[in-house]
Amino acid sequence: MRFTMRVNRAAIALQLIAGVVAVIVPVAAQENASGDPLPSWSNGAAKRAVLDFVRDVTDKSGAKFVPAEERIAAIDHDGTLMAEWPLHVDAIQMAFARHRVKELAKKNPVWEYEQPFKAILDNDNKELERRLRDTFNVLSLARETHGAMTVDEFSATVQKFLASAKQSKFDVPYNQVIYTPMLELIALLHANQFKVFIVTGGGADFVREFSEKVYGIPREHVIGSSPEYEFRRTPTGGDLVRKSNIASFNENDTKAENIQLHIGRRPILVAGNSNSDVAMMELAAGGKKPVLNLLLRHDDAEREFAYDQGAEKALEFAQSRGWQIVSMRSDFNVVFPFRKK
Repeated sequence: MRFTMRVNRAAIALQLIAGVVAVIVPVAAQENASGDPLPSWSNGAAKRAVLDFVRDVTDKSGAKFVPAEERIAAIDHDGTLMAEWPLHVDAIQMAFARHRVKELAKKNPVWEYEQPFKAILDNDNKELERRLRDTFNVLSLARETHGAMTVDEFSATVQKFLASAKQSKFDVPYNQVIYTPMLELIALLHANQFKVFIVTGGGADFVREFSEKVYGIPREHVIGSSPEYEFRRTPTGGDLVRKSNIASFNENDTKAENIQLHIGRRPILVAGNSNSDVAMMELAAGGKKPVLNLLLRHDDAEREFAYDQGAEKALEFAQSRGWQIVSMRSDFNVVFPFRKK
């Protein structure tokens, strides 16, 4: 059976959605004028690995064919789909948490003396980075800035933040620091009947606020950290309240466990960029089907950032187990939609 790649055009439209926030929307699935489904990828080993893998698992006459219902892709979010560095400043949900601390400070005067809130209020990024090495402080920050509101209230709060927030290095909205090559990858997978899931250490409810508009990935395909919820009856029905306690911190092995909990199938394609993504790559590799693990390496200080912190184990595993390392510097012709190169 002849294999045909159906994918988005290289041009990714910036559209104003509902007058709230400009977002990146993949256009209708089709090949670009040159017939290249990944035009923002350099012609190299990483691009060949992706194209060969998709061709092989969709070719019914081939030995590596995988039925459509089993074509599961699990893709990390921060640092894999969107710029995240430096984590304590510009990772999107950390930027939201910092915004919320300043917004709520008058109601919480004790924060002037308590960490990590004091560091945020003092704009002391060096101290904040040090404090956030302690997971307790990360969870404390999440509890205070993300809880004690209904799901609908949280949604409105996130949308208000997204409408004006900018990434500090590039001074552009967060929807413009999405990696164009990864948008093309998602489009290619969707066009070839993959079910694509975002599997993130970030909050599931937070990422759901833009997953459909930005990536074309439905809300129900976002797996992330989550709080405890409480159902409360109202005179007209009921609400779900986000409580302060964290029910699931979706990092490391928990990512693999939550893939089983929410999907019930092993992924055959995993893309990530850090040590916290190793477990879901191992989950994919442990199956009996063809597998492609992609590890995005941040090695382009000029167009994005250059750092391996937090990815040392992942790089070691990729090199020893034959997982495909994707060099941002060498494998991406284009990084962001607001830049042509």
